[in-house]
Amino acid sequence: MMITIIGRGHSGTRAISETLARSGVYMGEPLNRSWDLVPPEKMYEACRVMGQYVSYLGDWRWDFAKVLDMKPDPAFIRLIEEYLSSVLSSGAPTKGWKIPETTLCYPWILKMFPDIHYIHWVRDPRDCILSGHVTDDLRDFGIECPAAHDIREMRAISWKYQRELMKATPEPSRLLKLRFEDMVFHQDEVLNKLESFLGMPMAKIEMRPDSVGRWKTDEGAHMFDAFKKDLLECGYLA
Repeated sequence: MMITIIGRGHSGTRAISETLARSGVYMGEPLNRSWDLVPPEKMYEACRVMGQYVSYLGDWRWDFAKVLDMKPDPAFIRLIEEYLSSVLSSGAPTKGWKIPETTLCYPWILKMFPDIHYIHWVRDPRDCILSGHVTDDLRDFGIECPAAHDIREMRAISWKYQRELMKATPEPSRLLKLRFEDMVFHQDEVLNKLESFLGMPMAKIEMRPDSVGRWKTDEGAHMFDAFKKDLLECGYLA
């Protein structure tokens, strides 16, 4: 069985990766402090290969038709196989990987690995964009996007792009959707869902309640109109 996590940087994917690793899932090697499989350069380059096939339509909208319809570029396949070499060559019965950039190339990851277990991981974007991440500027990954007025708007654009890419991609046959906030406040329920999904016991890890709702005391820009629909869909607004 193989597992991967689809979720933007600073969405708390460290928590799910650590949970899987401490539960006996081989997550590749080496891992960094965020429980990402590193080094990341091959994954970054693979994202750039796919990014060139996405077109920006304006108004924070993108056309994903080409990447959804075509087979993955051979260069992409080679880069992903090289990045995942420690995972793919492992004889571990349960294995997987986590790095947020997987989200940037999710459609082609799904085409390469249609039968693995996917965990869709989300966090309130108002919290997610408070800190910087390497994916803040989509242009670094060859993805067309609007010019941002400041760093918070740039992060918001990146969050929206990755959310739209997740939604545009056909759902895999094995999919579990989880929220970071539920892992913080209702960890037992989340672990029960994971145990049912993966068919194995899950380890409990320490979670920090103060990591939720930081936007409420933030004095910078953290709410954008483009978030409203997703906040409703994900249960963050009544």
